[in-house]
Amino acid sequence: MTQTILLVEDEPKLAALLTDYLQAADFRVRWLADGLAVVPAVREAPPDLLLLDLMLPGRNGLDVCRELRGFTDVPVIMVTARVDEIDRLLGLETGADDYICKPFSPREVVARVKAVLRRARSDPRARGLLIDDARRQATLDGRLLDLTPVEYRLLAALAEHPGRVLSRDQLMNHLYEDYRVVTDRTVDSHVKNLRRKLEQVAPDTELIRSIYGVGYCLEI
Repeated sequence: MTQTILLVEDEPKLAALLTDYLQAADFRVRWLADGLAVVPAVREAPPDLLLLDLMLPGRNGLDVCRELRGFTDVPVIMVTARVDEIDRLLGLETGADDYICKPFSPREVVARVKAVLRRARSDPRARGLLIDDARRQATLDGRLLDLTPVEYRLLAALAEHPGRVLSRDQLMNHLYEDYRVVTDRTVDSHVKNLRRKLEQVAPDTELIRSIYGVGYCLEI
């Protein structure tokens, strides 16, 4: 069944280019250029995914995404022209499922769309990952992971929002129960150790994806 992408972009040439690539990948594309039109369009005919530019005439993508999350879980990929803007978006927890920064390759956009749609249809258990919060244990493909308490909390935080990017600041809040102050490098160090333990069970599989300068997400 053909899936529908609602593309919200006020640059006609860029919208046309993305439409061509998405259609070539067998997606149906609807295009809007005004932020005010997005919510009514989603209510009338919900798409399978929303590709939403941050800066739009009428209403910005941040406000649009917040209102959408009040009545729908449709996957949203937010598009911004500034890398440093992604940190702010994550800090505000807009509810977007992924973020892409301009300039980008249209092929990358198609790949990210496919990845988000794939994640929307699954959950961490589809990759054999089970989080046992009562025992504070995690298993992957039936094998118990030998995790430290901090690594367990880090993995549990990522698994709670599979496919969604969590900033380092957000992850810091989950690392230590005594809320001690830690740095970005502390988070990166724990992620590195956690990845190594996951790879021991699932070699050649990148379960935790890095978003340069922003944070991490759990791929499923």
